[in-house]
Amino acid sequence: MPESDEALAELRCLAIKRICGDQVGSDQLIDAGLRALLTGVDSPSLRLLAGLGRREEPEAPDLFMQVLDELGLDVPDLPADHHQALWVMARWWADLIVGGNLDPLDGADLIWWRVASELGYPEQLRAIVEGAIAGADWDENWTVSLEQIKSDIVRAAHEFLAGPGSTQSNDRSQSPT
Repeated sequence: MPESDEALAELRCLAIKRICGDQVGSDQLIDAGLRALLTGVDSPSLRLLAGLGRREEPEAPDLFMQVLDELGLDVPDLPADHHQALWVMARWWADLIVGGNLDPLDGADLIWWRVASELGYPEQLRAIVEGAIAGADWDENWTVSLEQIKSDIVRAAHEFLAGPGSTQSNDRSQSPT
């Protein structure tokens, strides 16, 4: 993977952590911005983010969001309703998996632990969760390759995205319809 792709993946990973509510310090955002800039990734806000000093650290989160926008690393707006927000995150991560912008095993783990577990393991996410479990349990003695598991996760993510739309159903354990 080229260094610039790794830098974009790091920026995307930080965006995922932030959307999950994980603490991401301004120093991490600035450091990731600097690494991205040094690998050839460029945008006006990225230059500003990478050049922030200690006194300017409070500006980092807003600049980081601008960087994501300028680089086309879209982060979804989450609805206030927690249940709906979980489905939005699952669809975003599935889209990143299908688009090749998130490793299938990493994405399936996010969907498994951050969404499916909170929603009571809905049927719509079953194949992705099964892929995450298989990937976590896999070792080289298995007859199925790790690449096949990843391919199955990509297929499951694609099928999930082809499913129901984005409005919430009355059954809170079901996917939005």
